[in-house]
Amino acid sequence: MEHYPDIEIYLADADIEAVQRWLSAHFDELPALVKRGKRQWRTLARHADSEVPILLVTHAADGFASLWFDSPHTPWPRDVDCARDAARTLGCEVRCSLGGWQPGDEPDRFWRVRADGEEGAIDWPDSGQ
Repeated sequence: MEHYPDIEIYLADADIEAVQRWLSAHFDELPALVKRGKRQWRTLARHADSEVPILLVTHAADGFASLWFDSPHTPWPRDVDCARDAARTLGCEVRCSLGGWQPGDEPDRFWRVRADGEEGAIDWPDSGQ
């Protein structure tokens, strides 16, 4: 399966320490997430001999934190794979894109994964906050 060029998921009720523990279980090296500005946490992880920049932005969208992996070298091939793992492990709702985004795709359609495993497409319009 081809890896997406990057992965971004949105976590409800993201606890920094819980996210750190979850990420530590998946990366070969994971320095602690360090606060780098208002609501921003960063680190540079290693997976499969590649660097993976990670950015966590708390309260990024309607009570959700954005977790972005700026690399195709993640433990998950697609956003939805990462979202499923996060929801199961962190016990929170996770949202992500429906797939690889292309110009003309509906920007308000997302995939929602609940902690209980229920999942499906939703409309999640940008509130502008």
